[in-house]
Amino acid sequence: MGSRTFVLIKPDGVQRGLVGAIIRRFEERGLKLVGIQMRHVSEELAESYYAEHRGKDFFLPLVAYVTSGPVVAMVWEGPQAVEVARGTIGATDPADATPGTIRGDYGVDISRNLVHGADSEASARREIGLFFRDEEILSYTRIDEFWLRGS
Repeated sequence: MGSRTFVLIKPDGVQRGLVGAIIRRFEERGLKLVGIQMRHVSEELAESYYAEHRGKDFFLPLVAYVTSGPVVAMVWEGPQAVEVARGTIGATDPADATPGTIRGDYGVDISRNLVHGADSEASARREIGLFFRDEEILSYTRIDEFWLRGS
């Protein structure tokens, strides 16, 4: 099975028509998509999602931004899913992101950096729980898993 991670395509990624390109990056890295939904984030969910930033001057702008348009929430699975996803996403500031990463190739500004990836397995579990019910996450064997991992 491997570990799981949470990835959110933010409103700018959706509005710029990059959903398919972003999903393709994770699939090409060998991660398996086990949960996906497109939705508008409520203010209540946004405040829970960004709870660790409550009280900071950028908290309200974060909430306003993530609630400004549709997002795509995803659960990805695979060995070292958190690390693989974060490496695929690239540095928070697109100016510092390596070419070949999502932010390095598509990012323009730190306040509009396209995608979020959980920073630890604990964060992934918390964020998955905010966006998905257990029954919304699938378990299946992808046809290429043998060729990716030998089992």
